[in-house]
Amino acid sequence: MIDQLRELEDLKSLTAAKQARITVAFDLSQRREQAAAGVPAKEQGAGVAAQVALARRESPARGSRLLGLAKALGTEMPHALAALESGQLNEWRATLIVKETACLSAEDRCAVDDELAADTGTLSGRGDRAIIAAVRAAAYRRDPHSVTRRAAHAVSDRTVSLRPAPDTMARLTALLPVAQGVAAYAALARHADTVRSHGDDRSRGAIMADQLVENITGTPGGIAGIEVQLVMTDRTLFQGDSEPARLAGYGTVPAEWARQTVLSQPERPGTGPADSALTEAAAAAGVRDGSDIDVWLRRLYTAPGTGNLLAMDSTARLFPTGLRRFLQIRDDTCRTPYCDAPIRHHDHIIPWHQNGPTTSTNGQGLCEACNHTKEKPGFSATPIPGPRHTVELQTPTGHTYHSTAPPPPSTGLDVAGAGAPAGSAAAVATGPPLYAASPASADPSCGDPDPTMRGTAECPRPKKHGIQVLGRVVAHPPVVPHRPLGVRPLAAAAAPP
Repeated sequence: MIDQLRELEDLKSLTAAKQARITVAFDLSQRREQAAAGVPAKEQGAGVAAQVALARRESPARGSRLLGLAKALGTEMPHALAALESGQLNEWRATLIVKETACLSAEDRCAVDDELAADTGTLSGRGDRAIIAAVRAAAYRRDPHSVTRRAAHAVSDRTVSLRPAPDTMARLTALLPVAQGVAAYAALARHADTVRSHGDDRSRGAIMADQLVENITGTPGGIAGIEVQLVMTDRTLFQGDSEPARLAGYGTVPAEWARQTVLSQPERPGTGPADSALTEAAAAAGVRDGSDIDVWLRRLYTAPGTGNLLAMDSTARLFPTGLRRFLQIRDDTCRTPYCDAPIRHHDHIIPWHQNGPTTSTNGQGLCEACNHTKEKPGFSATPIPGPRHTVELQTPTGHTYHSTAPPPPSTGLDVAGAGAPAGSAAAVATGPPLYAASPASADPSCGDPDPTMRGTAECPRPKKHGIQVLGRVVAHPPVVPHRPLGVRPLAAAAAPP
């Protein structure tokens, strides 16, 4: 069996090398076709990476990296490509070699490839770090100035990113110059050691994380006026149902966590002295629990039998605010297949200049890169009828790919047996409300300042599907000029100011 594992690993490397060669040939053929069509030289090759990504079931960003890897191996690093074909390198380690020589000219990169001669077994048995060190040393010997400039320019790449982690956690990462990174970490570590010396029973890492959030937000609990969007069913929010919710930019979260986030103050692990200190600091600043935190509930309706979200249309050229919000909630992330980047553009599937309407059916959320790619010659998209919103994307080679919007939470049958799918309540939550809003007795046809959220264009009265409330949850309902929504004691819903 060990021999089989090794043979299969060699086959994977051989397949990766073959894919690299095919990718280079495809790029060349596309450039030739675009040149024959009169595309300017600087624009030739546009859309190739996106097609490679779709064919390999990868994101557009990953497709771009795979195209760069293939071109580097196929045109500048024949020894590394041969090592990949023979199984002496896998695709990841070949990527490391290409990455560490990216700052070199084509001539110098070829010279480094000749020096390393990976296909002769010089890198066999070496781990990732050893390979990186060997490539960096060879690159520095060949062109020290380029390597130095690369390090000097790296400071411009500093950034902050947020990625989901298991169990409703997230990873907040900062790419910083080494001096700043070490200084920030040391400051957090000193604070944690000081707090623990005074009896705080939280772990050192937990204290550092809590202090980081407080330093950034300026709020002891870390909850400021930042919008966090949760999409959940009315049953999950008000009746304790176990149907999971969806957190924009994160994914599926447990029902109990979502309910606690919207309806109550989330508890922080640990009950050390720092907790009471934070409470006292908040009281001194005049912050009362839940007093300065707004929770908005926006009603969304799903079509009976399909679970498709319903929205109004618009005659405007640009998507109005409500319709943009609707697309964000429906699509969650970029709609291009295999791309899960955040939505940055609200796109007409059939372009406006081709008489495409501004409707929810003809709208989709895309990241910036995918929207620009879609406008390249040869790309086209079409809405496809189906149980849920579906888009067919066609590439210049004639291949088609389908993208279907993710289902809203709980699109099954109503618990009461009415046959209508449960609706979704989009809770834009910045913290716990003072009171819980009531889903009962509200009228979807009255005074909704955001008409895209109240059903179809004719705004029919939905039956047992949809949170029947819109507004900010407040202690006492303010007087509003339009007909108010239904209100029960300890619950109030009003139009936003």
